[in-house]
Amino acid sequence: MKLKPDTKKWLVNPYHLVEYSPWPLTGSLGALMLTSGVAAWFHKFNMNLFYLGIMLIMITMMQWWRDVTRESTMMGFHTSKTAKGLRIGMILFIISEICFFFAFFWAFFHSSLAPTIELGSNWPPTGINPLSPWSVPLLNTVVLLASGITVTWSHHSLMTSNYKESAQSLMMTILLGLYFTYLQGCEYIETSFSLSDSIYGTTFFVATGFHGLHVIIGTIFLFTCCMRHLKFHFTKTHYLGFEAAGMQAAAWYWHFVDVVWLFLFISIYWWGS
Repeated sequence: MKLKPDTKKWLVNPYHLVEYSPWPLTGSLGALMLTSGVAAWFHKFNMNLFYLGIMLIMITMMQWWRDVTRESTMMGFHTSKTAKGLRIGMILFIISEICFFFAFFWAFFHSSLAPTIELGSNWPPTGINPLSPWSVPLLNTVVLLASGITVTWSHHSLMTSNYKESAQSLMMTILLGLYFTYLQGCEYIETSFSLSDSIYGTTFFVATGFHGLHVIIGTIFLFTCCMRHLKFHFTKTHYLGFEAAGMQAAAWYWHFVDVVWLFLFISIYWWGS
């Protein structure tokens, strides 16, 4: 189909193909600097590399979301093939995240099912006073489950073209995510053990801490979706951005975070105490 002269000149890419992006490379370098900086900090070196990694990751996030927003709205580059690629990419990412948390659960059960004599031959190890699962952890479970309901409500409202309810429920999800992060911070302050207190402290803070980091990232995803939704970037027939939040699936990611927390609560908080 031939384009009119006044239409064709505005199309940067007349074949509607997503251009090659430098942001996967910069994101990978930022992640490398971040992890290397943390390792250097553990060995009492300065944290310059850590801060550089954080800065590079933040720049990558903003620039990548900017590009994806332009490609999916003003340029119209998100064809059916592009949408399929984004979905497959998100599925593969969630699978890699499952493997990531599986390693933490493996370490926890490896130590707890057969505690060694160094741990006092019992679990929790001798001298460790674990948190009660029926206080803040239970409240956090309710908060995350409620956020899963609100994000599903937002998605359903978007599919039925109820933009007001979709925005309201999405804002509720963001507030619940922030509340979860606040409660987890308060919980960490009140713990009587630290990251270096035997394998219990290590597995507890690493597993729950990385989950808390994922909640923060998911909240940022949802906030980005909310900003785009308020600018009417999503419609009933074009809502891939809500599911894929530019580079990641915000809604899918949030449900993944919910499921991981349920396993953390049942195994580490409840069974492990």
